[in-house]
Amino acid sequence: MNTKSVTRSLSGRLITAFALAVALVTPVVASTSASAAAPLTVAQALAAQDGRAATVTGYVIGQPTATSTVITSGYTADTAIAIADTAAETSTSRMLYVQVTAAYRSGFGLLTNPGLRGKQVTTTGALTAYFSHGGLKNPTAMSLGGGSTPGPTPTASPTATPTPSPSPTGGSGPYDSTYYLNAVGKTGTALRNSLHTIVSTQTKLSYDQVWEALKDTDQDPANANNVLLLYTGRSQSKTTNGGGVNDWNREHVWAKSHGDFGTATGPGTDVHHLRPEDVSVNSTRGNKDFDNGGSAVSEAAGCYTDSDSFEPRNAVKGDVARMIMYMAIRYEGGDGWPNLEMNNSVSNGSAPYLGKLSVLLSWNQLDPPDAFEQRRNQVIYDRWQGNRNPFIDHPEWAAAIWN
Repeated sequence: MNTKSVTRSLSGRLITAFALAVALVTPVVASTSASAAAPLTVAQALAAQDGRAATVTGYVIGQPTATSTVITSGYTADTAIAIADTAAETSTSRMLYVQVTAAYRSGFGLLTNPGLRGKQVTTTGALTAYFSHGGLKNPTAMSLGGGSTPGPTPTASPTATPTPSPSPTGGSGPYDSTYYLNAVGKTGTALRNSLHTIVSTQTKLSYDQVWEALKDTDQDPANANNVLLLYTGRSQSKTTNGGGVNDWNREHVWAKSHGDFGTATGPGTDVHHLRPEDVSVNSTRGNKDFDNGGSAVSEAAGCYTDSDSFEPRNAVKGDVARMIMYMAIRYEGGDGWPNLEMNNSVSNGSAPYLGKLSVLLSWNQLDPPDAFEQRRNQVIYDRWQGNRNPFIDHPEWAAAIWN
């Protein structure tokens, strides 16, 4: 065989080998691309939970209200949905809890759209725990139907992706940038009315669920097994909740007798004003209004009390003030609950008033939100009620309303 024949033979073999390699490689690339585009099942999403962005398809089962509780009727909010791989799923362990942020609530919230139950939805967001349960948070897309052939998205759903924004006061996590959109730039009654509308969209807890919520919202940053008590500042085991001596129980910062709303689901179970506290210190505070002065409280250094008022320690004076302000704008006489208001009295009795307004406003300024308070606000928003205390995010709004 001459040199030209050898060259042609080698060239032919190389071309044939190259063509074979292309034929072998090309299908693999195409298959990988198709696989990447396919939405995850709920089971796959639950197994991942690594914080990455992903698209998941599932059937709407109901509204999650706690780690192992999903309600399928009588919905209380538009803030979350539970989805599963089958429409008949009953085990919460096989459900993915999906956060429904403000931009998507009109189209995918169950309170507004109860007919969504049983429908297939596809959503894109971060695979991370919600309500301390396998979840998907901060959605960037939501549509009806399954991944590759989604049904039409309701017209109320956004066409643009909402951008998470940090808390204005440097909070521990992001929230939807549209959350306060209707309140920005307003003052006085207009601001108050806007904030009332915004924060009234919430998941409502039972009084028993409050125990578990407080173990999460008030967790000691230095010890995950403990909670921090409000007035004493003591770090105490989460398991010592109850009614015994030195146990901790649920302190209603807005005393429930001020409006006689008790512990039924509503203001009596709103964790924005419920905090863990030593049983006897809680009893010492009782239903007193807040003011400066009095005798030292023996079990709570820095706290003082007299016959008609209670003064918390300096480190939580602002916390107390902002909780009271939240209650005053959240409960305006609707929902079958009394119209809660702050005033300048310390002898309000069972009237739906709590004071002392001038002192609470000064406490809000003297003790600005700290990292613990900001984290607490974020945890309530992310995992329990889906609403925020606006006076933690914007302490300046207090003076804009009560000037």
